[in-house]
Amino acid sequence: MTGAVARWATTEDHALIGDYARFCHDVGVSDRALRDRLRLGRLFLSEHPDLDVWMLDPTRTRLADLDRTKAWPMLSWAALSGRMEMDLELLATKNIGGMGVTLRRLWPQEYERLWEKARALGWSSAWTRAVIDEFVPVVVASSTKGIPELTSEALDAFEVALAQVVGASQNRRHQWRAQLFSLRQLLFEISQLDTPPRRGREGGSIEERFFAVPGAGIRLAMVRYVTARSSLLSRSSVEGLIQDLIPFGEFIGREFAEVTSLRQLRRHHIEAFLTFNRTRTWRGRVTRDQRVSASVVHAAVLTLRNFFDDITLWGWAERPRSRLVFATDIPRMPRPLPRALPEDIDAALLAAVAQLDDFFACSAIQILRRTGLRIGECLNLELDCVVDYGLTGIWLQVPLGKLKTERSIPLDAETITILEAWKAQRGHQRAYPHPDTGVPTEFLFQERGRPLGQSRIRKGLRDAAHVAGLVGPDGQPYVPTPHQLRHTFATQLLNAGLSLTALMALLGHVTPEMTLRYATLSSPTLRKAYEEAMGKVRKSIPVAALGRTAVPARVDWLASEFLKTRVANGYCSRHLPAGACPYANICETCDNFTPTAQFLSVLHEQLDDILDLKADAERRDWSAEVERHRRVIEALTRHINQLENLPTSETSS
Repeated sequence: MTGAVARWATTEDHALIGDYARFCHDVGVSDRALRDRLRLGRLFLSEHPDLDVWMLDPTRTRLADLDRTKAWPMLSWAALSGRMEMDLELLATKNIGGMGVTLRRLWPQEYERLWEKARALGWSSAWTRAVIDEFVPVVVASSTKGIPELTSEALDAFEVALAQVVGASQNRRHQWRAQLFSLRQLLFEISQLDTPPRRGREGGSIEERFFAVPGAGIRLAMVRYVTARSSLLSRSSVEGLIQDLIPFGEFIGREFAEVTSLRQLRRHHIEAFLTFNRTRTWRGRVTRDQRVSASVVHAAVLTLRNFFDDITLWGWAERPRSRLVFATDIPRMPRPLPRALPEDIDAALLAAVAQLDDFFACSAIQILRRTGLRIGECLNLELDCVVDYGLTGIWLQVPLGKLKTERSIPLDAETITILEAWKAQRGHQRAYPHPDTGVPTEFLFQERGRPLGQSRIRKGLRDAAHVAGLVGPDGQPYVPTPHQLRHTFATQLLNAGLSLTALMALLGHVTPEMTLRYATLSSPTLRKAYEEAMGKVRKSIPVAALGRTAVPARVDWLASEFLKTRVANGYCSRHLPAGACPYANICETCDNFTPTAQFLSVLHEQLDDILDLKADAERRDWSAEVERHRRVIEALTRHINQLENLPTSETSS
């Protein structure tokens, strides 16, 4: 065969040689490389003319064939161009070098578009090469779909096939899963996919989740119930329903195998579960030999009660025969007080947060501390959350969150600066489906094409506490939590005089009881009120020595900071915040009050005290008290004059 003929396909050649030769000419393969590639390709095809049949050979046999014939360049081109389907077993064990170059030559525009988007997302060059040059060829070769044809269905099929690969090492599986996630991200950002990748394991369908429940009737009722509720609940709430119901179904199937439907349940089955539920350990993906928390115990019983009540109200035929779970069965949840950060720790922590290298953690933590947001509300803030209301200033629009309420929070200049600095470096990001509604949403805290999570905020708090040298009472490193920032925000405002009503609006509480917890804090506000009240108690209810009258020292009583009232038979000291007493000296100033001569000395003593009280009130500038004492003085003077038969004009006022 002449050199000229070797560079092109002949009539005797396999049909694949002609297409491969044209590709090599089009991409400018050198003359020598072209002849070598065609020669090796002819050799391989002469032994294996049907590539589909060859792909059925054992992986080890095919690897030996490739090592002997050196025909990998032609076979990788055939797989990437859709002329053959290459299985993942071979791709997982073969050195696939050179496929990235072929991919770039087959789809130059699409290839460059992926690289541009990866650079825009801030990916490193090493990771970009790993995803685009090394992994995308694997997906294309195994699916026979070009880059423009890669869909969510194609990638889902690849993920399923990957789980069935035997020859891939654990490291290769992990690497390909990570790269698959990034490929989904790239294709979503260039609008080739409609849905972004989702982190974590998919839980499967509702039916699949309840496979762990042995009783067929109980399982089907639970599936039907959760399916009915899922139309109105968020994904996280549906997940909570499933996690709460499965332990009951598993327990009944394990301890009472004869019970296969809800109609067979009796009260003693529920009582046995309540006992088990209090001491059960974690199950599922978080299985460990540790008792579940009090909130998990509470949620399981509450969900079970709601399940039975709902299907009874809905009239389901499979409902229990009678009420089985009662309000008294639901364990009482502990209600710990808010844990605000002490003032010195708060200051040291915020100073360290401002120095964090992670700009996201630095920004988010400061916003949490300055606005009192829950961490979920902070992460769900939208790009246009800062709203200028003109005369009333600039406010932060907080979206629907934990309690499905929306609210606004006024912003100060420093918080606005933090928000604007983050938005400036955030750059353009494609709208991301909201986790609850699925509506495309531009989240404020979005980076590299996806919303950010809690882990970096929590790590930022740990790092800041370490830098600040914060240590707990036990000598261990102090680990603050994001929710403590909310407690600190609320406590600080309450101590500064903010009303509970205003605090309730800022925190987004739906009931006053939630906000009243902050009124019971061991804070300066409570301490001051306590000390003032105790001062009142000590002065107005003294302890008498044995055999002596329990009355306060007159000098101490007159000097005390109270709204003091002198009555004929004793003393009264009223706390300042309580305001004037509407019953003070009501008898002395009443027209029906008629004293007798035997009380003349008592009236004189009372008048002397009230004259001193009037002078004390004048010194304190208590005008209302001065006027009250003046009226009492006039009344007492009139009564004394009448008893002494003296004209009123001759008495001193």
